[in-house]
Order: sequence, then C-alpha cells, then structure tokens
Amino acid sequence: MNTRLTKTLASVTFALAVLCGLAFLGTGVTHMLDDGEVCVETDFWHNASLANRLPDGADVKATSSVTRMCQGGPSVGQRAADLGGELPWLLFGAVALLLFSRMLKAVWLQGPFNEAVAQRLFVLGWFVTVGTPLAGLIVGWSHSWLVGSMAPIVGSGPTVSGPMVLVLAGLAAVIMGKIMREGVRMREDIEGTI
Repeated sequence: MNTRLTKTLASVTFALAVLCGLAFLGTGVTHMLDDGEVCVETDFWHNASLANRLPDGADVKATSSVTRMCQGGPSVGQRAADLGGELPWLLFGAVALLLFSRMLKAVWLQGPFNEAVAQRLFVLGWFVTVGTPLAGLIVGWSHSWLVGSMAPIVGSGPTVSGPMVLVLAGLAAVIMGKIMREGVRMREDIEGTI
C-alpha cells in the first residue's frame, strides 16, 4: 500500500514523536536547573466564600474557584512533584506517536493486512491502555502531593488526571490487532491450501 498519504502520515507522526521527546527532555532539564519558585493550583477551597463582599445590589453569592500557591526555594521533592505534573504526558505522547509511526511505516511498506501491522497495532493498543492510567496516576498524585506539601490541611492521596477515555481507544486497538492477526493467519492458510 504505497500511498503518498500513508507515507506522509508516517513522517508527520515520527516528527511529532521527536518533538514530544525533545519537549520531554527540554522540560526536564530546564525545570531541574531552574532555581525559581514552584507554583500549583488547587480547587480544594472552591466552595469557600470570598473574603471581600461584592458590591451591594442583587442577592448574589460568590465563591472562590481556584487557589494558586507558590513555594519560593522549593525542596527537591517539590521540584520533582512539579515535574511529575508535566513530564508523564509528554513521554506518553512521544512513545505513542513513535509506535503509531512505526505501524504506519509497516502499512506503507508491506500493506495493511500482514503480521507486522497486526503486531504493531496490538502493541500500540496495550501501550495506550496501560500507559494512560499510569501517566494519569503519576500526574494526579504528583499534583496532589505538591498541593499537600504547601498546604498540609489539604492532604495528598492517589488521584488520576487526564483523558481516561483513551483506555477505550487502546482496548479497541488491541481487539483490532487480534482480529487482523487472525485474518492474516486465515489468509495464509487459504493460500497454503490452494
């Protein structure tokens, strides 16, 4: 299946994977070398009343929505937790795009219905299925721990953040990879008997 579109998509996804990888490395290096403050936002007090009243008039109640906290001279743990809020999704994106690019390259070189494409789709599906909640857990827990380190009354615990709907896409890719693998085996069996 030597089409220009497949070749172009394989090249574009590979370039995006490289960009995500460079963003991962750049963000990690710049954050670890930075000696500035670390900031985090929390909605823990989202139902708290505002200290200053709104102008008199209509019967209006106002609550705060987001609290931004910054720590000057953060500890190594706080700086690592700040990194844990950004790096997992960049790494996840880089690897997922790389796996997708490899699958598209196999489609471009060998056609869509062969063992290599089925295997790469299967691997990509499992990576997305397992990697999405894992990256979400690391990001959520890092954020929660960072908030808890600045405001101990909030506490920290395991939370998951991010688009968990990607798990469904990953499972669909796993199933499609299995179906394609069975289709390839059936075609090979038929070709072998003729």
